[in-house]
Amino acid sequence: MSSEGAGLVRSEVPASGRELKFRALMAELRRGILDGTWPPGSKLPTERALAVETGLSVTTVRRAYEDLVALGLVERRQGAGTFAAQPAADPPTGAADRRIVGVLVPDTFFYYPRVLQGIERELAAAGARLVLACSHYDPAEEDAALERLLSAGVHGLLLVPTLHTASDPGRRADDLLALPVPAVLVERRLAAYGPGDPTEHVCTDHEGGAYDAVRHLRALGHERIALLVRSDAPTTAPIESGFARAVADLGLPEPLHVRDTREGWNPEGADRAVAALRAAGATAGLCFGDREAALVLAAARRAGLNVPRDLALISYDNEFADVAEIPLTAVSPPKFQVGRLAAQILLRRLADGDASPLHQVQLRPRLVVRASCGADRPAEAARKSPRSTS
Repeated sequence: MSSEGAGLVRSEVPASGRELKFRALMAELRRGILDGTWPPGSKLPTERALAVETGLSVTTVRRAYEDLVALGLVERRQGAGTFAAQPAADPPTGAADRRIVGVLVPDTFFYYPRVLQGIERELAAAGARLVLACSHYDPAEEDAALERLLSAGVHGLLLVPTLHTASDPGRRADDLLALPVPAVLVERRLAAYGPGDPTEHVCTDHEGGAYDAVRHLRALGHERIALLVRSDAPTTAPIESGFARAVADLGLPEPLHVRDTREGWNPEGADRAVAALRAAGATAGLCFGDREAALVLAAARRAGLNVPRDLALISYDNEFADVAEIPLTAVSPPKFQVGRLAAQILLRRLADGDASPLHQVQLRPRLVVRASCGADRPAEAARKSPRSTS
């Protein structure tokens, strides 16, 4: 693997100022080659000229050129200089059939299998090949996986990084954007940065999903609506934000908010949550995710409550909400479509380089209405509230 790839994915030790400047130079050179600023066969500036132009050392520029040679983007000609590499013989369908796409996900058992199906469907249609890696939500394992993917010669990356546990998410995102191949984030973005988010990404609009769930419950007549979430999940923050916005927009009373870790969500914890719901007078709740909602459902039964008559429930994720003891109404993220669209955007980026616009896409989830909220059909809520989209 090139020194560039190895340096970028080891984030345990903060990068020096010199290293950051090197990464910026690499990214700029790569973009210039991919977007045609230096067309195939054109001569790049000499090492000394580029060092003077950028203010970097000749050694840093030489290292960048050597890494670009290793990536096949430039070639050295003895006594002549450095040139943008000529593409291989043009295949009849362009370059898509040669593309190797690295995909990094944190989990292959929950949530992401459908995302991967969407990615695989799109890459297969384009004749591209997928190389899969899994981080298990471990930053060190994530870095090692990135090294393996780059060593495998991938042309682009679809990444689900652990931004929510990073001490500096913006810096981590900058590291990923400076990798020697294009990267599109999947179900991750720098929401707190607003328009300052530089990432190309495709995400579920979790804020919108939570908002629609509250609006649906309000349309069914509920005013005291609780939010029950896992505190250690990357999806929690946008769900909480969407829930709070809906409560404010609909003029609802201050809601009960139950937060606990995955380990804390167990039968005893669910019993405590249901007791808190009863004490607060809550008649409905949005639970993130399906496992937590199933635990609350069982705790409600132990407390002698009828679901949905005494307590209406909506789950968030729709992984196995339909097989609960009482089928759970659920917010259903468009996982397959997220994966498919992310793959399309990466393939377009590989084909067009910086000529392709930066995509920052959010897809609104849908609400799948089942028995647990007391409205067996979406149309029932729609008749009660002209604003309802469920």
